[in-house]
Amino acid sequence: MTPTAELEQLLSEAVALINQAASPDALEHVRVTFLGRKSRLTEIMRSLPTLSSEERAQTGKHANQFKAAIETCLAQRRDALAAAPVAAPLDVTLPGSAVAHGRLHPITQTIEAILAVFTPMGFEIVEGPEMEFEYYNFDALNIPKDHPSRESFDTFFVDLPSPDPAKGRLLLRSHTSPVQIRMMERCRPPLRIVVPGKVYRPDPLDPSHSFMFHQVEGLMVDSRITFAHLKGVLDAFLKALFGPATKTRFRPHFFPFTEPSAEVDIACASCDGTGCSTCGRKGWIEIMGCGMVHPHVFKAVGYDPAKVQGFAFGMGVERIAMLKHGIKDIRLFFENDLRFLEQF
Repeated sequence: MTPTAELEQLLSEAVALINQAASPDALEHVRVTFLGRKSRLTEIMRSLPTLSSEERAQTGKHANQFKAAIETCLAQRRDALAAAPVAAPLDVTLPGSAVAHGRLHPITQTIEAILAVFTPMGFEIVEGPEMEFEYYNFDALNIPKDHPSRESFDTFFVDLPSPDPAKGRLLLRSHTSPVQIRMMERCRPPLRIVVPGKVYRPDPLDPSHSFMFHQVEGLMVDSRITFAHLKGVLDAFLKALFGPATKTRFRPHFFPFTEPSAEVDIACASCDGTGCSTCGRKGWIEIMGCGMVHPHVFKAVGYDPAKVQGFAFGMGVERIAMLKHGIKDIRLFFENDLRFLEQF
């Protein structure tokens, strides 16, 4: 069969199917069948270069006529379908279908709850880069050159040349504390900031560890800031977050960037401090680290430690979310399982 005869046969088939189409979707199916990229018309058009000049001219003419005729029939059928009366009129008084609404991730909800406590206290929310210089992540924070946290088993170093070699290698920040340095370099006291953000450490993935997690860091600097201010702010924060009956305690600890330093515990809500499996029979659960800013940190940013004092604190957001909601596995936050996420 010649291409011209085949096109005439296809046109008859197409017209019949178009007239039988009872919906716009059925009509679109016919269009794709006869005019789409995989249609017989497309194959015939691609074969034109193999034909003689006379056959090519005749076949091309009939192909264009075939396409125009199909498009005319399609348009007429569309108009006819649009003008056809609706079988069942729309009842606008019927209740509408419920639309599923999205919601904030539980980690985002926890961060917002934390920030909502500190902002009324006068703390400003600031953020910083997740790819950081070694200087901001370690040097300016008084972390020694031989500290284990500088090794590759504790920090993700980035295999790119540093744009500022004087500030050391590039890395994925292992805490949000570098933002404290950046803010103190730009601003003079008094200063009150909270810093939410992602941090990265090459920890093995297990129910209590992840190689990416979230922190909220805080810093207050002024001329007369004491450890009493630190205790008052954090005690008020924890009572606002976990309830007014929450008991807190401060234990001496060591951090290179604060002196004196402490870890903050809250009484276990599961056993009210008597000891259970949740708190490891201790009655207390560690919640964050804190301390007075080390004089060496102030010197690194050009502050005079004889004239200003300040405190800093940092907490893991996932840990707080797990405590508030009784979640036993940190991996649930990152698996995108709707059965878990829809509970929040």
